[in-house]
Amino acid sequence: MRLFVAIVPPPEALAELAETVAGLRAARPELRWTVPADWHLTLAFLGEVAESLRPELATRLERAARRHPVQDLAVAGGGAFPRPARASVVWAGIRAGRELAALAASVAAGARRAGAPPPDEGRRYRPHLTLARCREPADVAQLTDVLTGFAGRAFTASEIELIRSNPGKVPRYEQLGRWPLRAGQERSAPASRSST
Repeated sequence: MRLFVAIVPPPEALAELAETVAGLRAARPELRWTVPADWHLTLAFLGEVAESLRPELATRLERAARRHPVQDLAVAGGGAFPRPARASVVWAGIRAGRELAALAASVAAGARRAGAPPPDEGRRYRPHLTLARCREPADVAQLTDVLTGFAGRAFTASEIELIRSNPGKVPRYEQLGRWPLRAGQERSAPASRSST
């Protein structure tokens, strides 16, 4: 199974971003654009994971979620990997407090303990929503200029999800489990700038 752990923003936040992306999509139809229903904030990409690890992985993810407070987030800003002049991915940024990176690290550690180490563990965490992929390196500076000014309304993320990616012409995502974050006074407020 090809798995990842993510936060899925609420439909209102995705609809707000979709309005901006619609114009970008029309301007650059040659890019492989993702659809709003598939937009998510990856906490840890796990890659191929044996079905036999799923029960232990679920236990570890539930523990990780319980240790971290609900998150106040917002979709804001954007950019491209590795850089706008020669991009392979166009993304929207996430405005978040420091606790989001701690949550991502905890999820990755739990996956490792369950026997499903994330292949990108140890890299700097860059929270984002993937909007488009370039078939070959492309200059997307005009797109990222538009995204830089985007600032969506804040939303509260109260759970994490384990999602299976079913590859194909159009990837389809299947939720395998979800676990609530800790409710309470210790809320992580969004930083004033995009944490990307």
